[in-house]
Amino acid sequence: MNTRLLPIYICLLTIFFLASGLITISNAKTVMTWEETLEQAKGQTVDWYMWGGSTAVNTYVNGYLAKEVKDRFDITLRQVPVNDIAEIVSKLVVEKQAGKNARGSVDLMWINGENFRTCKRLNLLHGPFADLLPNQQYVDWGSASVKNDFGTPVDGMESPWGSAQMVMIYDSARTPQPPKSIGALLKWIKDHPGRFSYPAPPDFTGSVFMRHIFYHAAGSSDKWQGDYSEADFQTATQATYAIFNDLKSSLWRAGATYPESPVRMNTLFADGEIDFSFSYHQGDASKNILDGLFVDTVRTYVFEEGTIANTHFVAIPFNAKDKSAAMVVADFLLSPEAQIKKASPDVWGDFPAISGAKLPKQWQERFKSLPRGVATLDDEVLQSHQLPEPPSKILLSLEKGWQQHVLKNR
Repeated sequence: MNTRLLPIYICLLTIFFLASGLITISNAKTVMTWEETLEQAKGQTVDWYMWGGSTAVNTYVNGYLAKEVKDRFDITLRQVPVNDIAEIVSKLVVEKQAGKNARGSVDLMWINGENFRTCKRLNLLHGPFADLLPNQQYVDWGSASVKNDFGTPVDGMESPWGSAQMVMIYDSARTPQPPKSIGALLKWIKDHPGRFSYPAPPDFTGSVFMRHIFYHAAGSSDKWQGDYSEADFQTATQATYAIFNDLKSSLWRAGATYPESPVRMNTLFADGEIDFSFSYHQGDASKNILDGLFVDTVRTYVFEEGTIANTHFVAIPFNAKDKSAAMVVADFLLSPEAQIKKASPDVWGDFPAISGAKLPKQWQERFKSLPRGVATLDDEVLQSHQLPEPPSKILLSLEKGWQQHVLKNR
């Protein structure tokens, strides 16, 4: 054999075996530049599976976002409304088991919490991809509510696009010096019997208040974001239930009953029966002022140690057909243009997923000048006082435990 032709023979044989599937190249991964990603995304369609129960959200996605990504990137954005994203997670599980590793029907998902945990654990997601997005430079990845999604490390497997945070609501004319920490609030409740209440868990708003007490009883929110011992958890939960039981006699109606919803709690507050309300939406008090439920002296605050915040994310399934376009859409969602449009009260009023401190000066000024209600705190104050959600397992355990050890403990 002519040895000079040997490399050619080897190359031809390799091509033949690769084409026939007899051998594969492992660990070969090509990372495209962002310019290449943009080029590949042209003409693609992103089928975005998301909760479709909000008119404001749907209008923002199908109006502003769809037009912008088409005009800017030649991407067609198509919203696919669903009642519960868990249905789509189940669909991905079936496709994974069936070996459908390409050309899936879902390109992008609005997802977080337990659904993200399931997807990550079962390798149902494409990525990590978030660190490849140019606009991720505006995200505070050190924020507890961004780097962990209900206790599950994000690790670049999803990209944020909005946020919410629990705030306390009070009337500055009625209570000019509200208690600014959990410990001070607990003392205030004991010193002012009958003037405080909370919705009974598992109501979401009542449950988030309980999670604050859990962090207070445990002495930290950080220890629950990774591995923790069952003994430590039992100690913290028992201390939590003890605090709630000790408060009972000092609550509205001596703890014999609880507001059935945050709406009922807001009504009690507005009627002067209790002196505080709270919400997992930063702008809720301002909206209630505009709607005439609250007087215009109502304000909000966050605890000195922080309040629990929740970031909502988008993720790309492992078998998405148009991954490049999905990445471009995820990146545009983080742009200052898209974030300020989403935050506008007349559009959606959702709060930014990007950090004002990381924005160019001109964008900082634009966000600061964005209309907001008189009772709504500045983004800088909120973002510097954020606590992470605990893992979903803890949340469910606390809700069941409250029912058993507090509600039924007469």
